[in-house]
Amino acid sequence: MTDALLATTLRHLEALVSFDTRNPPRAIGTGGIFDYIRAQLPDFRIEVTDHGDGAVSLFAVRGQPRRVFNVHLDTVPDSPHWSADPHRLRLENDRAIALGACDIKGAAAGLIAAAQAAPGDAAFLFSSDEEANDPRCIAAFLGRDHGFAEAVIAEPTRCEAVLAHRGISAVRMLFRGAAGHASGAGALQASALHHAMRWGAGALDFVESQAHQRFGGLTGLRFNVGRVEGGIKANVIAPEAEVRFGFRPLPSQDIDVLHTTFGGFAAPGALERYEETFRGPSLPAGHVAEAEERRLDARDLADALGFPIGNAVDFWTEASLFSQAGLTALVYGPGDIAQAHTADEWVALDQLAGYAASIQRVLESRGELAPEPRG
Repeated sequence: MTDALLATTLRHLEALVSFDTRNPPRAIGTGGIFDYIRAQLPDFRIEVTDHGDGAVSLFAVRGQPRRVFNVHLDTVPDSPHWSADPHRLRLENDRAIALGACDIKGAAAGLIAAAQAAPGDAAFLFSSDEEANDPRCIAAFLGRDHGFAEAVIAEPTRCEAVLAHRGISAVRMLFRGAAGHASGAGALQASALHHAMRWGAGALDFVESQAHQRFGGLTGLRFNVGRVEGGIKANVIAPEAEVRFGFRPLPSQDIDVLHTTFGGFAAPGALERYEETFRGPSLPAGHVAEAEERRLDARDLADALGFPIGNAVDFWTEASLFSQAGLTALVYGPGDIAQAHTADEWVALDQLAGYAASIQRVLESRGELAPEPRG
């Protein structure tokens, strides 16, 4: 049974990777890959929605399921370092190689194969905007009267249930100075670049002071200054400087409090703009006590589904959006995050086989797999 299921999974994966769903350029339409999925699930009720800018979702339901499985179909752009056509599946050394094979069309193929092999109740949400950091598909789904209490989100976790990961926030800061000749005595205080550098020193010291913070196997606050731009030349005081930075908090750390802290490291009057450009909550979402309760609920769900529990991870997933909306959410999928976004991206065949078999087993349970209430 496993060999046949893997063969079916690979057949679907070959088709899925042949569709160009690179994001950017956000040029994904309602046909193509979505027409293919619709044709593979004839006994499902299908709803395809265009949310604009390449964000398309396909919601497929059979029976009366209690949980939804989510997987994104968009991929990052390929690089010149690919050794062959990234949209053509290759099987080499027990690996399936193609753009998106690991992140995360392998899971989409496994879901389809499992649904064809098992007649049980099922709900699948396929989305196409995860790589754009603009989760319109998930927001639209969570904003409707969906009726689900549990969500399993596919990302490369080596077929282990991930119950916790960091949040993410990206920021654009604009510092103002006063242009002038650098020989002046006031150059130290007038330069926007000097303001940015002093801010950076304070921010880095603060991040190092958070090294002792812990939650669910994660330690410390992740932080990165990704870009600093400004100034004219060495003998001209910089009139402005832009800093782009990001941080990844623990589930126990409040993002808004961290923004207040980071903004406070700027000298009075030096900061013209502090703008958050993207935010993703942690998994589990919520304040400390609430997050821990949700983590325990997710652990119970993983146990009920028979998914082995893995370590918390540093990368962000859309599972946190489901958690924030009140669903018990975990991350579970084939492949290793180390292969995601790489040239000649691959997923191990045994991972694909194990994932598809585990989903088939869940669907065959006909809703019997559910966590026991905790007293």
